Amino acid sequence: MDKIVITGIRAHGFHGVLPQEKVAGQDFIVDCELFLNLTQAINKDDLSKSVDYAEISLLIKEKIEKEHFNLIEALAGAIADAILNKFRKVQRVLVTVHKPDAPISVEFLDVAVTVERKR
Repeated sequence: MDKIVITGIRAHGFHGVLPQEKVAGQDFIVDCELFLNLTQAINKDDLSKSVDYAEISLLIKEKIEKEHFNLIEALAGAIADAILNKFRKVQRVLVTVHKPDAPISVEFLDVAVTVERKR
């Protein structure tokens, strides 16, 4: 199985359980790994035989900005499900949602959740 990787999609969203997260929001970063057969795309050098990662990136950005979840687990799952529903060539997807400004009282670099979905 071949893989397309998109990393670092950043958008402002309102996901979290605390009231201030729902009001002020914060930036979220999403990484995505798409598993599909790219043989035809490679042999024919034809985008229609692959998936348009610009379109997938836009879908991810819209999910972050337009939907609201308490948990980043739910956001990651919604993104993964939307990718599989819209892009039939994708057989498996890993979606990682980073919440670098999570309201944690200790110093940290990142909080992230990764979900995997497959057909």
